[in-house]
Amino acid sequence: MVTRKRTAALLTAAVTAAALALSSCGGAAGGADPTDVNPEGEIEPREISWLLSRPADGGVITAMEQIADEYAADHPGFSLNLITTPDRPSYIQKYETLAAANKLPELFDTDATPFAQKLAGQDRMVDIDLLLADLGLDDDYREAALSYQRFDDGSLYMVPFEFQLEVFWYNTAIFEQAGVSVPATLDDFPAMCTALRSAGVTPIALDGQDQWPLERYMAYYPFRTTGADFIQDLKNGDASFADPAGQAAARWLADLGEAGCFAEGFSSTGYADAQALFTSGKAAVYNIGTWELGNLATDALDPAVQGSVDYFTLPTVEGAVTAENEYVTPSGIGMAVNAQTYDPLVRDFLGYALERYPEIYAATGALSPTTTAQTTIPADATDLYSRLVTQADEVGTAIAMPWDTQLDPATNTRLQQELTLLVQGDITPEEFTTTMDAALAENLR
Repeated sequence: MVTRKRTAALLTAAVTAAALALSSCGGAAGGADPTDVNPEGEIEPREISWLLSRPADGGVITAMEQIADEYAADHPGFSLNLITTPDRPSYIQKYETLAAANKLPELFDTDATPFAQKLAGQDRMVDIDLLLADLGLDDDYREAALSYQRFDDGSLYMVPFEFQLEVFWYNTAIFEQAGVSVPATLDDFPAMCTALRSAGVTPIALDGQDQWPLERYMAYYPFRTTGADFIQDLKNGDASFADPAGQAAARWLADLGEAGCFAEGFSSTGYADAQALFTSGKAAVYNIGTWELGNLATDALDPAVQGSVDYFTLPTVEGAVTAENEYVTPSGIGMAVNAQTYDPLVRDFLGYALERYPEIYAATGALSPTTTAQTTIPADATDLYSRLVTQADEVGTAIAMPWDTQLDPATNTRLQQELTLLVQGDITPEEFTTTMDAALAENLR
């Protein structure tokens, strides 16, 4: 039997091998000009492929399939081959292995990771800033949606297809019964949890099984105190977990654990179970994004709690350098364009697709990454739905980046493991930072 730990180790080894192979091949693939966004030549229809990591029945794929069919009707011989791997760890392994072998297709999904930035540095990805400007679409996109896709130096090599707000949904009736208010600062969370726990409810529902939700909490304190500086310096080896921002985050996570903020056995609680804790009224708070609007802001929500659900955004801290309207506002995994296979057909299809996409996607009730399409509010929506759609137009430019899209895979895996131990009280904040700094140093070699 292959254990979860063994599987993670094998995955990390495979990704590391791919990264080493990529480093050894250098820019050998070369010859492409990522700034030549409007190449000369005839448009010759053929099959092009998109390596992606999205739900097969999700809004992005559904919209793009419709668009591809429309384009094919006017360009006989064209087709879009979707190579789908929804499981993110498996996708990363496939993506980085293909990249190392120089076999990436015309389009491929990627976050703005150090690995992706290395590809861009080898001229293997088309400059999206230039492409959007050439297509006349650069002013259509939300600034926050594009910022989420940018590398630390501000360059843009990925196209966003989503836009989300991550907020704290809470049960107003439970808050009232427990005599607690919405936390004004992150430092108010432990006291809130203690009061809610005393009232007999789980304070915060958490999907601990998938690990990334807890990692969000690690990112919050440093974002409020340093903006993007700490995580950028951390992943580049210019900061450490033992620095003030890292220590403050570790202490806060330990305080959340000591206050019983999360359900007992949270590390084995899955996504659906965490959501059910909140929607059944057994948990008071649930930190999740607007991709769950259909479940949390419509009549699909349990009638027993429907009238008691509201939300608040990421609280601030004393001396914060980021504004109250700046928090986690991701635009999802981005789509990169392979500079090696870029030609008039790919450019023409993207021009058509990116212009059509916002309207089709917004019609599904989702938030478009552009400001050019109005989200269709479902007939069974509660007032929270329209409030969050409106709030999407009011977010700031600084983004609390999810750390799992920033750190190298090995460091990220270790961080997720250590965070669970920290919150469970199995290790101290000092032990946590020491272990993580050792892991960071080892993986940055």
